[in-house]
Amino acid sequence: MASAANSLRLCLRASRQLSVRPAASPLLRRALTTTAPQCARPGRKKGWKDPSNNFEFPEPYEGKVFQDLGEQLRYSLENDELAEADRAAVQQALASWENKPNEEKMEEQQIVKEIDKEFAPLRAPVRARRNSFWHEEEQDTDLITDEVGEDDFEENDMMAMGHAKLEEHREYREYARIAVWEMPLLSKFAKKFVPPKNNEVLRFRYTTYMGEFHPADRKVVVEFDPRDLFELTEVQRDKLRKLAGARYNPERGIIKMSCEKFELPAQNKRWLGDTIAKLITAAKDPTDTFEDIPLDTRHHKFKSIPKYPKEWYMSNQRRQQLLAQRRESLKLDHNKRQNSQLIDGVKVIQQGALSTLSASKEKEPVAVRVKPL
Repeated sequence: MASAANSLRLCLRASRQLSVRPAASPLLRRALTTTAPQCARPGRKKGWKDPSNNFEFPEPYEGKVFQDLGEQLRYSLENDELAEADRAAVQQALASWENKPNEEKMEEQQIVKEIDKEFAPLRAPVRARRNSFWHEEEQDTDLITDEVGEDDFEENDMMAMGHAKLEEHREYREYARIAVWEMPLLSKFAKKFVPPKNNEVLRFRYTTYMGEFHPADRKVVVEFDPRDLFELTEVQRDKLRKLAGARYNPERGIIKMSCEKFELPAQNKRWLGDTIAKLITAAKDPTDTFEDIPLDTRHHKFKSIPKYPKEWYMSNQRRQQLLAQRRESLKLDHNKRQNSQLIDGVKVIQQGALSTLSASKEKEPVAVRVKPL
């Protein structure tokens, strides 16, 4: 960054010392550039076009080396194909250059040489190494910085984990502010629950992720019971169950369908409504009632509910019998305690086993390290 700042300072210094030149001045040397100067191919009659500003120079400078800017401008005036406006601009730039003192000319040439020297590494092509796979030696020319030392910790900031913790606290505080200040305002939009009517038999279910995009938020599920369709007869309801196929749950008696083929949930809901309407229309068709076709329930696995014997259930008689047995047991324990016949396990351990261990004269051998002689 220091070298880039130094180059910019030198360029600004040179622009202050140089006289004002016209915008279309055909100067071949550009101080602020990162591309190497290119000459036209031999044999071209037309001028060379600069890709930076689409300006067409009058003559290709094939193999020419100029000592200063004045010599370059004089060489440009020798071209017969130079337009009148460009020739006037070149003459004005040449007059401005000749009126400069020699010290300023030398200083300007020195600044241009220093700038060329600074940008020489950028103009040099970077060749990929043979053993390089990711081309780590290449630099991104689109970035302003050179990405050198940017990730170094300079003891003037927190580490990445500290910033992540702060971001987590900010998120908590944001949701806390929403809960305190914004959520109570939603009470004005509350609506009283109205139970569904008899003709509202379809129950739709949506999936939301609280404003976040998710591929599953377009899915819509609908459930309905054929027994709630009062306009259908029992034969037509059986035909509707058979038409539903694997979407019919014989254990609950509910038909369940879903759709997620469209982008919006409203479109999927409309498709489900149209499909149910088509099923009802087909069920009302009297040409074929499907009475000779049995209802196929092989797609559903019935859950086996365990059935316990009636003798295992707790009855009042059995509850009284257990209470009587517990009273008899407590009464026997009380009588044994009064006659000192109840054995206390804690006392037996304290008086028997522990006393035997304390009275034992055998000593446990202990390993002792012997010092070498």
